[in-house]
Amino acid sequence: MWIDTHCHLDAAEFDADREAVVARARAAGVAQIVIPAVDAHNLDTVRLLAGRHGFSYALGIHPLYVMRAGAGDLGRLAEALEAHHADPRLVAVGEIGLDFFVPGLDPEVQQYFYVEQLKLAKRAGLPVLLHVRKSADQLLAGLRRVGFPHGGIAHAFNGSEQQARAFIDLGFKLGLGGTLTFERSLQIRRLAATLPETALVMETDAPDIPPHWLYKTAAERAAAPGQARNEPAELPRIARTLAELRGWTLEQAAAITSANARAALPRLAGGSRMSPGS
Repeated sequence: MWIDTHCHLDAAEFDADREAVVARARAAGVAQIVIPAVDAHNLDTVRLLAGRHGFSYALGIHPLYVMRAGAGDLGRLAEALEAHHADPRLVAVGEIGLDFFVPGLDPEVQQYFYVEQLKLAKRAGLPVLLHVRKSADQLLAGLRRVGFPHGGIAHAFNGSEQQARAFIDLGFKLGLGGTLTFERSLQIRRLAATLPETALVMETDAPDIPPHWLYKTAAERAAAPGQARNEPAELPRIARTLAELRGWTLEQAAAITSANARAALPRLAGGSRMSPGS
């Protein structure tokens, strides 16, 4: 059984064939998917989608969306976390974090939303799904400042070994996905091979971060929109790279990374056994 710890199944890229995407994921052995929210307007969307398919979800405001967030959006998130706290499918607060790669984002606004959402997660007793893009040190500083005790997942991690071990020391797992499949991704491949096996979880970030066999150049994407879409059925093939790097069988990779996902997001242990609509 595989667990995709980060998939934007609600994204518009899946509108035309979402049911088929889910069917392909199940056929590939992906038994559980975590669907993170990205702003205050899709909190219900991800919750209802997770319930419909027997998956799990996280509630939060993504750093790429905080610039358009309204004054009441943190309040809406707090209300949703309280209203659905007993829902076993609610496994984390996320996707939250900091993005210092995309231009035009106010770092102070990002920091404010990040810290306030950490506080909400701490109050709710939930782990977090962290967006980490050129921001690992600042994210770590925020975790320490808030005294965040619940860990979670550093999504799409691509930092240094020192940063990786700092996240691990704070109770976090590291999300590995399509980037791992590129031979030139030397740093993340080295970390995937050498970090403690208990620190690694699998994710697709679908429809984003396609593996190398789906990747298209900018010109190719412009000529054929949608052709580079990632989806959760790709997870086992992505994980084959991890298995090769670690000297594991594919079955070992599934068992180890799924156990790590349940450790990072404890509610998955119950949610993975739930049926659609329950």
